[in-house]
Amino acid sequence: MTESPVSNRVRPALPRGLVDRTPADIAAAEAMMATIRSVYALYGFEAVETPFIEYTEALGKFLPDQDRPNEGVFSFKDDDEQWLSLRYDLTAPLARYVAEHFDRLPKPYRSYRAGWVFRNEKPGPGRYRQFMQFDADTVGAASVAADAEICMMAADVLEALGIKRGDYVVKVNNRKVLDGVMEAIGLGGSENAGRRLTVLRAIDKLDRLGPEGVRALLGSGRKDESGDFTKGAGLEADAIDRVLAYTAARAEDNRATVAALAPAVAGSTVGEQGLRELAEIVGLVEAGGAADRVIVDPSVVRGLEYYTGPVFEAELTFAVRDEAGRPVRFGSVGGGGRYDGLVARFREEPVPATGFSVGVSRLLAALRAIDSPIVRAAATAGPVVVLALDRDEAAMASVQRLVARLRGAGIAAELYLGQAGMNAQLKYADRRRARVAVIQGSNEREAPGGAQVTIRDLKLGAELAKGTKDRADYLELRQQAQFSAREAELVERVREVLARP
Repeated sequence: MTESPVSNRVRPALPRGLVDRTPADIAAAEAMMATIRSVYALYGFEAVETPFIEYTEALGKFLPDQDRPNEGVFSFKDDDEQWLSLRYDLTAPLARYVAEHFDRLPKPYRSYRAGWVFRNEKPGPGRYRQFMQFDADTVGAASVAADAEICMMAADVLEALGIKRGDYVVKVNNRKVLDGVMEAIGLGGSENAGRRLTVLRAIDKLDRLGPEGVRALLGSGRKDESGDFTKGAGLEADAIDRVLAYTAARAEDNRATVAALAPAVAGSTVGEQGLRELAEIVGLVEAGGAADRVIVDPSVVRGLEYYTGPVFEAELTFAVRDEAGRPVRFGSVGGGGRYDGLVARFREEPVPATGFSVGVSRLLAALRAIDSPIVRAAATAGPVVVLALDRDEAAMASVQRLVARLRGAGIAAELYLGQAGMNAQLKYADRRRARVAVIQGSNEREAPGGAQVTIRDLKLGAELAKGTKDRADYLELRQQAQFSAREAELVERVREVLARP
């Protein structure tokens, strides 16, 4: 019996946690980021770009949930035996950049960056190994005025993108207040740093897991739907109650919330300092007219280890449908905070810094959910498609001249380069989202009085076809979406069609 030959065909598939982006995805993301960029620039921030790859030690070990190889980072050893890693966010590379170019940069230094980041994490719904962030940071400003400004800028970004006031909120807290709470439950001191971090990461999951899920993580641990078990912080019941009570200590306005948090940190120097900073931020956002958009929320933690002061999160409050069709709040689309120790890792002096990061894919999904005009406008028509009906040299030269004329006038155009007939070429133009198809066969080239073209409005043709069931009517209506023009009028007549609604 003859064995079947082994196939060498490679299966076309992506690894888990990675996705491709379509032309529509890219166009919508670029339109959204152009709006974000304009707001960042309005606040005086300027662009900078860092590589995907950094020395591993330069990035540091600050990721939450380091349950994967290399502690959540994709790393490899270079030929000089140095460990290199793909960046897991845009903040750690910025810290390296500022430290490396410290003397020539203006201080405070305002910058923004957009780019891909990579996490070696367990993939899940909405959780990817590669995703895009768009950050803005102020380095060299110790005043919480910089944090207040970042919060107000985040709010302005969301409004510029068409998210209505009341459909979003920028929530702010302070890691120093959280440190005060940790002291109150007996987790102060460097010897408890690991348990404190576990508590903070548990609180950070409050929106996703709810109070009972966080209670389990603050206690012995939690098993998720897949059966994976996450070890908890091991707190006693009364300590768990105090932590959960702290996260729920919201009042009718920002000043009242700050006052309500005071008992939780009474006697803690760092906690009381954190409350004073929150109170100052509240005053600044009130002065900036953003008191209804930036609110104090004690449940905001942020999972990254390097935060040292105020932390913030931009959350969308409108409802969308989950996989089961149930209404749920859309949730977080970005966040950030103060990281005064990150740049200082490279220098023998403290360097204060604060910043905010937008989750590009998640925010884009939100804009699609509300049918944002920015996303709609990005869904532009494809190029004008010039059909190739005859394949002889003279005919191809003629349609090539038509394409060149359109491009020379600034109109995106392509010549069909396949071998199909006219109907298949028109279907191709539809798939290219073309508004206009230009046809020139021998009849048009040899028309009395000079060469002509046939111009077809594909959008109007499709709409007219839906409006009648009678073939005779259809043929008559189709003439309204297709007409002849002299070759010299090509650009003018195509522009007329492209200008139609």
